[in-house]
Amino acid sequence: MKNILAFGDSNTWGLIPGTKERYPWGVRWTSLVQEKLGDARIVEEGLCGRTTVFEDELRPLRKSVDALPMVLESVSPIDYAIVMLGTNDCKTLFHANAYTISKGLEKCLSEVKKYVSPEKIIVVSPIHLGDDVWKEEKDPEFSVSSVDTSKRLKGYYKELAIENGYRFLAASDFARASEVDDEHLDEDGHKKLADALVSFLEEK
Repeated sequence: MKNILAFGDSNTWGLIPGTKERYPWGVRWTSLVQEKLGDARIVEEGLCGRTTVFEDELRPLRKSVDALPMVLESVSPIDYAIVMLGTNDCKTLFHANAYTISKGLEKCLSEVKKYVSPEKIIVVSPIHLGDDVWKEEKDPEFSVSSVDTSKRLKGYYKELAIENGYRFLAASDFARASEVDDEHLDEDGHKKLADALVSFLEEK
């Protein structure tokens, strides 16, 4: 049985849009991938608010580059790693453009490839933030420019993957943020992302 690490933020954890609750097993994409593959065990490592390299003064212990060494050693051996990060890096607090975020991701992936060969690392650029995500009733930690930054991640992530021999998939090609909060996957989005990842993992 293959061990597949799924490392990411709230869209890997399975946050239900507009709440602080979590989708159950059988709904979130990580569980669907495991069920559809049959011969794999997904190691779920999603954390709300997780960034690549930025320190969030409002939420401690969210830097992936610091967490990954411990996580990787703890869950090893790993056959594949799926890494989907970057949404929280778009927050106005960090003043980061898409290029800078991709450089943060690069540092994270350097830790992952100490345990997983590059061709078995799947870099997933996240879904785009919805146009109204920044509004008071949704998530004012983002701004209008955050939406544009989220849309630019795909190009930089793809380039990073090609340069380093990682595999690449854009979640935004298959799913979109719920209109409830313009930030998180709804049930249909989890299913579509799971289907895309399963097809990707089954490719020879």
